Amino acid sequence: MTELRIDVVYRLRVAPAQAAHRARLLAIEQSLEMPPEAVADHRVLDEVLAVVDRVEPQADGTSLAHLQLACETVCEDAGQLMNMLFGNCSLQPDVELVDVEVPASLAGAFGGPNLGIAGLRQLTGAAGRPLTCTALKPIGSTVGLLAGLCSTFAGAGIDVIKDDHGWANQRSAPFAERVAACQRVVREANAASGGRTVYAPSLFGTQVQMLRQIELARGHGVAAFLIAPLVCGVATFNALKREHPDLAFIAHPALGGAGRIAPPALLGKLLRLFGADAVIFPNHGGRFTYPAETCQAIARGNRAHWHGLRPSLPVPAGGMSVERVPELKREYGVDSMLLIGGSLLIARERLAERSRAFVEAVAAAGVAA
Repeated sequence: MTELRIDVVYRLRVAPAQAAHRARLLAIEQSLEMPPEAVADHRVLDEVLAVVDRVEPQADGTSLAHLQLACETVCEDAGQLMNMLFGNCSLQPDVELVDVEVPASLAGAFGGPNLGIAGLRQLTGAAGRPLTCTALKPIGSTVGLLAGLCSTFAGAGIDVIKDDHGWANQRSAPFAERVAACQRVVREANAASGGRTVYAPSLFGTQVQMLRQIELARGHGVAAFLIAPLVCGVATFNALKREHPDLAFIAHPALGGAGRIAPPALLGKLLRLFGADAVIFPNHGGRFTYPAETCQAIARGNRAHWHGLRPSLPVPAGGMSVERVPELKREYGVDSMLLIGGSLLIARERLAERSRAFVEAVAAAGVAA
């Protein structure tokens, strides 16, 4: 790959004899969007038109098409990168985006995580083990109930307490009131225990609204936020990350399954590229159906050496339980964050005990490297 090109891999679900032709049409669609024969500018044909590098038939009857896209078409904009990777072809049912490799200059422009794994460990004080995380549920709860949950979770020593991704500005718990109350009780619990639990409220709405939310929350001492990049837009996410280099952003995968983008590419690489310090993904064996190998590939993408970008913490989630903690530790190792929500809340009046059991299970010896 030259410094001016982005390597992209697509799976083509066409007959093998048609794959080369289909790859050529895909290259045109994702670059010129018009017949090359109609282009009079030779520079456009030589430097902007996507190039088919090779097409590889697969045992399952599909083909992998390796294309090279011009960095010129991306303009160092996260939304435009997604557009050039999968904009028009997302409307074509025979194409899946499998993998992407960007040049170092483009990776540097997007910047990757602000804090990364080391920064999240410094923020929470968690060393030598996976981080613990839980979520404030359900939507419709009052500010008082949510603050009570935060107090219990922080008292138990959970590292990160995040809003559920469905929290916005609901009348039962408006953003300003929720953030002030939850951050206050977390701060009080930390002062009492010497802990460093972090509260991460959920951002919502437009970029202007999110900037106001960040300003308000920072005034209360908040240092981390939950964000759904595919809901608000990856360009908005990347801009917020760049404008607040001292903050941590936890990416939620909502809408991540709406298109045919392979999870290891989207959740393992692209969200990290755009700035996710931690990436939540649906783990196998929970409420979702990702196979184990897909989940492991996401985690590898989060943590792999990649153009000097900070690694992200993989966050396997989606119906995980305290009983599965030993398995999760073996599978994802020390550099992960284990997110358990409903399995704690189901304890009801024994929530504090259940939360402590979660923290103790993660802290127990026997974590994989």
